[in-house]
Amino acid sequence: MSDIFQEVDEEVRRDKAAEFWKKYQNLIIGAAVLIVLATAGYRFYENRRLAAEQAAGAAFQQALALDRDGKGAEAEAAMAKLAADAPRGYQSLARLAEAAIKAKSDPKGALSAYDALAADASIGALFQDAARLRAALLRLDAGEADAAKPALEALAGSGGVYRHTARLALGVVALNAGDYDGAGKWLDLVAADAEAPNTEKRSAESLLGLVASNRPAAK
Repeated sequence: MSDIFQEVDEEVRRDKAAEFWKKYQNLIIGAAVLIVLATAGYRFYENRRLAAEQAAGAAFQQALALDRDGKGAEAEAAMAKLAADAPRGYQSLARLAEAAIKAKSDPKGALSAYDALAADASIGALFQDAARLRAALLRLDAGEADAAKPALEALAGSGGVYRHTARLALGVVALNAGDYDGAGKWLDLVAADAEAPNTEKRSAESLLGLVASNRPAAK
């Protein structure tokens, strides 16, 4: 008797399943097709994105090679093309590199480019800070220490990745001005920072030796 009820129950379930499939098969098939298309589309997008990034990386390296070979104008043009056409990250990198190449022949033009990058929030804080630092160092090279100091002081106190370089530069500025207390303050921060690169720590320690040897003895 139980076998009869089991057969009836199975038949009812089959009928309900068939009815459900008949009613919703188009929706189920449509959803399955959408999932397949979405997966294929995502993979296509990822492949295109990776290919674009690889091509941009190769073009960036080629532009750097042109600069190393002394072909500054060609390198600058190549970087300008990347800045216009490359994926977003490479656009910002190319703009910074273009400014660095320009600095060799047109420091004022490079300063304008760096200042524009520093003011462009769309490139991200790290690229903005890099532009601020490069602009400040370029101003130091031009003998414009007073113009460079505000950006360097902001970077030095920011806790960002460029704080060590900014503090080292401020130490040199203070040392050149005969401000040994100020130089010692900035250089001590570099030497005592566990995260400072070894090259910058060694530079700070060497400069601290100059500070100690030139600082007037306390009376």
